[in-house]
Amino acid sequence: MGGVGESLRARVLAATRQDVRRCGRCAYCARYVEPGEDLSLEGLLQLVVMDDDEALTSRTLWSETALRTARERCIGAIDLELVLLELRQEARRRGLVPA
Repeated sequence: MGGVGESLRARVLAATRQDVRRCGRCAYCARYVEPGEDLSLEGLLQLVVMDDDEALTSRTLWSETALRTARERCIGAIDLELVLLELRQEARRRGLVPA
């Protein structure tokens, strides 16, 4: 699945068929950051678009609340839960799983 030099966005797209550039940056995800999280879900997706590995170490990525929110709140054309699960897998592949 991912090649050397492949962007984080391309890896997510190849694995999930979800293009994170389709995020509508709506208020449902952009404004909410729960306690224990460091980014909004929209902010996390923007890091993926920018190929910033900070997305893989974000507390938000590993938050069960964020995963539930992704499942329940996204009204866009993105399966946000699937994207988050793939990002978690990529972090594991890179050895970036938090303690």
